Order: sequence, then C-alpha cells, then structure tokens
Amino acid sequence: MKAKFLSGLAAAGAAVLFGCATVTVDLPAITDAPTGQRTPGKVVWHDLLTHTPEASQRFYEELFGWSFENLPVGFGSGGGYKLIRHEGRLIGGMVDTVKLNGRTDISQWVMVLSVADVEAATRYFSSNGGQVLTKPTDLSHRGRLAVVADPEGALLALLQTRDGDPPDRAASLGDFLWDELWSADVDRATEFYAGLAAYDAGPPALAPEGAGAYRVLRDGETPRAGVMANPIEGLRPVWVNYLRVADPAAIAARAEELGGRVLVAARARDVGGQAAMVADPSGAGIALQTWPLDGNSGE
Repeated sequence: MKAKFLSGLAAAGAAVLFGCATVTVDLPAITDAPTGQRTPGKVVWHDLLTHTPEASQRFYEELFGWSFENLPVGFGSGGGYKLIRHEGRLIGGMVDTVKLNGRTDISQWVMVLSVADVEAATRYFSSNGGQVLTKPTDLSHRGRLAVVADPEGALLALLQTRDGDPPDRAASLGDFLWDELWSADVDRATEFYAGLAAYDAGPPALAPEGAGAYRVLRDGETPRAGVMANPIEGLRPVWVNYLRVADPAAIAARAEELGGRVLVAARARDVGGQAAMVADPSGAGIALQTWPLDGNSGE
C-alpha cells in the first residue's frame, strides 16, 4: 500500500488547514441551517487535503456524483477551500495544500469528531497520552476546532460547532458510511475513546463469531465508529474513512481510470460485506464498503 495517508505526515497536513490559534480563519458552518444540537462523539465532517484539487474534484465527481463549490461571499480562505456536497447536502471540504502553503506531500482525508467543549477535550488528550497538534482555534461560523493525535498517533480533529451538528441520517450510495480506527491495541484504544465521549463500547453486533478484535463505539444504541486490530503490518495506527458503495470492485476499477490507484482490492470483510480501498489522484486514501452487510444495497 503506497498511499500518502499511510506515510505518517498527517500532523503536518492538518496544520495546513487549521493553522495556529493566532491566525483568524473564517469557515462556514457544517450545516446549511442551524440545528442547535451537539452530539459529542459523532463524526460530523471530513476534510480532504490535496495538492491536486482539480484532478481530485473530477475523481470524486465522476465516482460518486459529488459537487464542489467555492466558499460563500464573505468567507475567506485565499481560494484554497471548497465545500463538498452530495445530493445537495454538505458532507465535507477540500483544501488546496499548494495554494495555502505550497505543500505537495501531505494529501489525506481528516476525520472531524464532535465535542461539547473543545478545550476540555484537548486537555483530555494531553493528559491521557495523546497530543494536541493545533490548540483550539476559532473558525468563526464553523465553531472551535483543534487537531489532535491519540496515544497511538492516529490523527483526527475535534470540533465544537457554533450552530450545532448535522442530524443523523441514513447513508445513501456515495455518502460517508463509517469511520474505523486501525489500532495496535484495540482494548486500550477503546478505553481511551470511551473516556473522551462516554461511548458504550460493548461487543459489536456486526462481527460474527471468531472475526477477531473489533469494537463498536456507541452513543446509546447508535454506532458511531469502529476500532479494529490493524490489518497491515508496518502501518501506523490510523483512522480510516469509508464510503457506501454497491460494488467496490467496479468503483475501484473506475478509480484507476480516473487517475487513482487501488490500494486494497475488493474482498469480503470479517465483519461482513465487501470492501476495497483506493487512493485518489493526490494519494489520499479512502475505503469503499457495501451496506447493508448482506450486499443488498436496498436502492
């Protein structure tokens, strides 16, 4: 696997987007209308850092029907940030790392986790073996955000939204479906994140008997993320983001035609369903997963 998201440069990549607390950054909210509700422990956003924004945009437009738009009037990022929509809904953002600081070696997806109090959350990381890579920063309409690494070095961002988190909804084809930590110590990682967001981390309903170490982080009855034993020797612990697809093999083949690469060919997963992993033209890795796990897309 040669994708840049495996290269250990994630901390530098996150700093490109969010900078330091002395820099004023103005980004729009992650919902079109205020919800007034926060759901700590929920993955609420994904940002793509890329040094090939035109090629990356075409890649995701062709594969998943996403649309990309410049920031609304009144927001400023030097033209280096675009919003990503799927079926009209906001799902993430794209950062032009070259335009922002000339970097071409840090392309990756960054997961953003909702927290009720970003200052308290960063204190939790620093007090429990994690790292605070960028301290809480005011992003105006978006809220307050910090970039952190957990005790194993896996990168993510923490966001205390100003106007509330997006509501829960079922993932359609082409939506973000799931986020999964590939960990060297599943029990330790589960305990760490349960302390952050008060997850219930009981036995997963998805994993069949004998499937190996896999934990589901739940908010009540709602699954929020997974933790599994790292399946790749030599790979540093990492948060992996999944998109819902009907046919991972077909999407992976098309990804190559669009300038991407297949990192892991389509195969059955121990927890069920079919999955593959591809890299976009910039090298940012993204996983593909069927849902429901019986392979019947229901659409």
